[in-house]
Amino acid sequence: MGALIGIDLDYAANLLEQGKLVAIPTETVYGLAANGLNTEAVSGIFAAKNRPTFDPLILHVGSVAQAKSLCIEWPEAAEKLATAFWPGPLTLVLPKANHIPDLVTADHPTVAVRMPNNAMSLALLQRLSFPLAAPSANPFGYVSPTNAQHVFDQLGERIDYILDGGPCAIGIESTIVSVDTHNRVTLLRLGGLDLEALSETIGHPLEESLSMHSNPQAPGQLDQHYSPGCAMIPFTNFPSNATHKEKNLAIGFLWFSENDRKQHAGPTIPIGAKNYVLSASGDDREAAMNLFGTLRQFDKDGCTQVYFTWAPEMGLGRAINDRLKRASANSTPH
Repeated sequence: MGALIGIDLDYAANLLEQGKLVAIPTETVYGLAANGLNTEAVSGIFAAKNRPTFDPLILHVGSVAQAKSLCIEWPEAAEKLATAFWPGPLTLVLPKANHIPDLVTADHPTVAVRMPNNAMSLALLQRLSFPLAAPSANPFGYVSPTNAQHVFDQLGERIDYILDGGPCAIGIESTIVSVDTHNRVTLLRLGGLDLEALSETIGHPLEESLSMHSNPQAPGQLDQHYSPGCAMIPFTNFPSNATHKEKNLAIGFLWFSENDRKQHAGPTIPIGAKNYVLSASGDDREAAMNLFGTLRQFDKDGCTQVYFTWAPEMGLGRAINDRLKRASANSTPH
């Protein structure tokens, strides 16, 4: 039968207080939540997602005061960033308090915290006396969910309840930065917050440390992640001299914009191939919102390989390209 989908905050809170797993909506993606101070509950997240324990989790809070209680240091830069962007798609990585389970932080001396900008999840968090550990509510490495049905389709048999907050407004995970005791801010993951706004707030461009082959400091740093079941290949690797007169229903093309499709789609595109456009007008926010739902559609449509064009490297385009790069990390051109 699987988990119930509903909007009962009291029921969700009661389950979480019992150490159960509840999927929650945020403005970025749906998270798989459990009591972030309860090691047994947190271990349930790793088991349900088949997630390796070397990959740390984000603790979600209902107030800045609660976030401060999870850290032994709250530098001036953290205060400035939280004031500017919380609630919102920004995660801060800070020196952790002693009561945070090592399982949450993958034994790192830091903890990732954020306050989501979603009325339903904020109301839930403010009912609870503990933060919620909540990575994306999908099997590890697969495409993140942006609506309740996505969660049900993949984790419905493994979790206890799904709070339905409708489709996610941003549709791509939070931007993650670390803040050290010297107020140095380092970008660890591209996400739903424009880097230009971050740089303006701290008064200078960010240092970057975006990829880790193992033992990541923050979620989303592994080389391969966010992957659908098909091979994803940059369009630049599509054989332009090939002729495809026969139908090929297993090949798809992911275009950033309608202009991309018109510019690149030509006689070499197989007859019957599926075309997907992230944003007809080329709007980076619309494209980000549509990204993960489109990646999931490849598998529903039976694609074995999808060729894609990159987004412009500005605004949320960098975050979209980051997800495409990781989703295609193990794919090879055919």
